[in-house]
Amino acid sequence: MQGTTSLKFIDAKQAKDIYHYKNIKRKLYRINAAIWYNKTCRQRQLTPSCVNIRINGKKQQCQKTLRTANQYLINQEIKFLYTKKIKLDEQFFKLHLKCADNWQRIWHIIIQSIDYKLTKEMETHYNNLYCKLGVVLQ
Repeated sequence: MQGTTSLKFIDAKQAKDIYHYKNIKRKLYRINAAIWYNKTCRQRQLTPSCVNIRINGKKQQCQKTLRTANQYLINQEIKFLYTKKIKLDEQFFKLHLKCADNWQRIWHIIIQSIDYKLTKEMETHYNNLYCKLGVVLQ
């Protein structure tokens, strides 16, 4: 995209659906990032701070139980995020059809503008997640 197009809405009714569309899309992107982060943590056997469990004991049995509990909680978090994503996908699809019907000729321009802004926002979000994982960026 060469440059971003700024749109100006005349009344709040026009802007309401588009901002709702943008917010749902932002939530979907963030949920996808959270799913990716949790799967990466599970694959690398890291413990995210949201599922951190503390136990007393340094025996091998205690440590094995701790690892198992952490894996279980990560899996439950991923399942929860997927169910949340499915609900948001349904809302997003219905709202997309409604907005496309209301803004027939300029809807693709609106989508490009929203995608450009959200892409910039998500780049910084993914950079933060990479830093949490300890990945060195180029």
